[in-house]
Amino acid sequence: MSATNAYLQAGTASGDELLRRQEALVQDHAGLVRRIAYHLVSRMPASVEVDDLIQAGMIGLLDAARNYAADRGASFETYAGIRIRGAMLDEVRRSDWTPRWVHRSMRELGAAMREVESRSGGEAQPAEVASAAGVTLDEYHRILQHAMSCRLFSLEDLRSAEDPEVAVADPGPGPASAVENERFRAALAEVIGSLPEREQLILALYYDEELNLREIGEVLGVTESRVCQIHSQAVLRIRSRMHDWTAG
Repeated sequence: MSATNAYLQAGTASGDELLRRQEALVQDHAGLVRRIAYHLVSRMPASVEVDDLIQAGMIGLLDAARNYAADRGASFETYAGIRIRGAMLDEVRRSDWTPRWVHRSMRELGAAMREVESRSGGEAQPAEVASAAGVTLDEYHRILQHAMSCRLFSLEDLRSAEDPEVAVADPGPGPASAVENERFRAALAEVIGSLPEREQLILALYYDEELNLREIGEVLGVTESRVCQIHSQAVLRIRSRMHDWTAG
């Protein structure tokens, strides 16, 4: 019988026995941590070390072994995979290495994009945003390149402050919070659906198909650097259009 099955069929157990079962779960699923780590690191900036992801993932696995309940409906492998991946992404976000000027510049570009789209009623083009922000087109693309190279973007993080010095209150669990989160996801889905087709495609390949930037470039016949720029521009456009949700 595998450690997972033993855990599922355990019933009540003493503290020592429960600890042994948890240790067995961790040993049985250590390979899962490595697989997830190597999958994620291929989609992250070069400064992210796979060993750091593995270390964070092992903490996530330990947490999963301590908190798993068979009556939740999901298998331990599924539950552990979610906790492992979450722990790795949390570690990357805690280690935000983005220079402050990139945060500041992205906020300024976002404000410029809102101004252009509010005035024109259409999709802001890079040259228009650069002009409104008072930067050259080359500088605009350089900012986008730095934003993607320095930070792991996540569409689920759009409600977080872009500036690490700005604290965001956690509303905590509850019915009102659940309704608010559902409304936010609906608004986010609508905004993503309004993006230019090329930006939608890159987001789908990156987040849904989990291709890395190089692989997306090969699919679209463009350079990895160009994919990086388009991805960052898509995130910038989303943040601009979701400003009422993310501000304050």
